[in-house]
Amino acid sequence: MKRLVMLIVLLLASSVAWAQSEGPVEIGVITSLTGRFAEFGEQHQAGFAVALEDINAAGGINGREVVLNIQDDTSEVSVALTAAQQLIDAGVPLVMGAYSSSITNPLAQFFTRSERPFLVYTSSADNITMPGSEWVFRLNQPANAYSQVLFDLFDYLNEQGADIEKIAVIAGNGNFEQAVATAAEEQAADRGYEIVANESYDRGVTDFRPVLNRFRSQEPDVVFMVSYAEDSVAIMRQANEVGLDADLFAGAAAGFALPGFITDAGPAAEYVVTATAWTEDVVYEGAAELFERLTEELGGVEPSYHAAQAYAGLITAVDALSRAESFSPEDVQAALEATNIEETPYGPIRFEDFDGYQNQNPILMVAQQVQDGQFVTVFPGEELAENLIFPTPAWSER
Repeated sequence: MKRLVMLIVLLLASSVAWAQSEGPVEIGVITSLTGRFAEFGEQHQAGFAVALEDINAAGGINGREVVLNIQDDTSEVSVALTAAQQLIDAGVPLVMGAYSSSITNPLAQFFTRSERPFLVYTSSADNITMPGSEWVFRLNQPANAYSQVLFDLFDYLNEQGADIEKIAVIAGNGNFEQAVATAAEEQAADRGYEIVANESYDRGVTDFRPVLNRFRSQEPDVVFMVSYAEDSVAIMRQANEVGLDADLFAGAAAGFALPGFITDAGPAAEYVVTATAWTEDVVYEGAAELFERLTEELGGVEPSYHAAQAYAGLITAVDALSRAESFSPEDVQAALEATNIEETPYGPIRFEDFDGYQNQNPILMVAQQVQDGQFVTVFPGEELAENLIFPTPAWSER
């Protein structure tokens, strides 16, 4: 803990020392504490709790304590938009949110119309920052990055002698899922892979066997999946039931990257590779320590990257508010634009315009694999890739 607090002390020491008034500084948060995305909101709360401990131990915002005004969007867009207006009416200088891209994208449009700064720390749909807005800033990776790291892994395996050619895609029809599925199609076209199937499904579908049986007849080398929590579990259990074999089952984060995926899918989760934004094995200083503290905060449950994103999001918000000339929307926006944090346990944070994105943090993804009921980081890098179990054993051989 001391090392992380020292990082925050050094960060805040470079901030502009000023004070508008006495008393705590309140930062607004919109996330899912209830509803279908509540598991992600639980991860967010853990990240915020650890970040608050570090921030206030380091002096808060120019000597003022930081407190959070957390609003539950109940996993619904309409509730999130109501919460956004309430936070503006409450006068908070900066709002952070949310989990689901289907919620965050409307929020981004709302804050843009309201001309208020909005910091995105988890949602990944490309259209949140593409074309983006001068009022919206995102520190986490966009959807395209989830697909890119997996296709980088496919390329690497082929360079090592594998024969990955055919890919079957199954994805929910939500904003994030479809953004990643579209990116997968583009990556496949650019790199010479064949998409033999691309199936989308509606929210509430529980029987994926018809789709998986069609995949089975097409004999894909990779089954590429983009689904939330319950769906990811059902897809892998039913892949086992129908005997769908592939050299690689690749989940583009979302439900596949959660500890609950391993717990609920059980043996069916084994060998699944998933794109993820952060693990304890990333090269950033303090990552392993943060992982340990988040695990403790979650009562011994292994944290997903969403907790680390919440941690980094609050660190970024405090950095910007500490440097802002005032808490006016324009001054907070200017401070966010000038963000250049060289080191956090989540990675460096700065907001740039590139490849059609606006105010997007250009940060890398990693890939992990379920092995013996645990996530193991397997890519990028040859040393990490040595941990990968490939090809995936057939269901009949497990």
